[in-house]
Amino acid sequence: MLRTFFLPLALVLGLNSGPALAADTPPDVLARTTTQEVLTILKQDKDIQNGNQSKVYQLVEAKILPNFDFNRMTQLAVGKHWPRATAKQKQELVTEFRNLLVRTYSSSLTAFTNQTVEFKPLAMKPDETDVTVRSEIRQPGGQPIPIDYSMYKTAFGWKVYDVSIDGVSLVTNYRASFSSTIRQNGIDGLIKTLAAQSERGTSKPAPRPGS
Repeated sequence: MLRTFFLPLALVLGLNSGPALAADTPPDVLARTTTQEVLTILKQDKDIQNGNQSKVYQLVEAKILPNFDFNRMTQLAVGKHWPRATAKQKQELVTEFRNLLVRTYSSSLTAFTNQTVEFKPLAMKPDETDVTVRSEIRQPGGQPIPIDYSMYKTAFGWKVYDVSIDGVSLVTNYRASFSSTIRQNGIDGLIKTLAAQSERGTSKPAPRPGS
């Protein structure tokens, strides 16, 4: 289930705003164009297909991380407990959450086979700064998986701050487990839990409906 949950996420979040994609590129165009770039790399790079973790991490660092707002994602995932955290704890939470997602995405990329991505038309007003980019992952022999990307415009371009798979929000999934851990072991306990999960390369968000 974990690979099924994160593989689409890893594929479509290769949103790298390099020289060819200006900061004011519409979010759906940015996603569609750069997704094809990531898919091409996955299909052509034999090292990645053979599970070369070093190459996988390089791809994640280059194509995925620059386009996440990890601070906002972590704050949303921690939810009501965020104001209670010290500045040091907030920094550690962001770092450990980022590390966990990096390892999860890296594992997902090695599972890529022949999935395709279809983006839905985006009706966006000229002054909108927060949008949802909708897409579907199509895989042979399986039902399409709806993927919605919550993105907002910053001075550095559009950033992803949440993803919904089959209507289930990644941030909401983690918020439930984070809240439970904080109630039992405090904020430091959550930091330790995230660090341990990152070391194992695993995480346990709630499953998608029907999985």
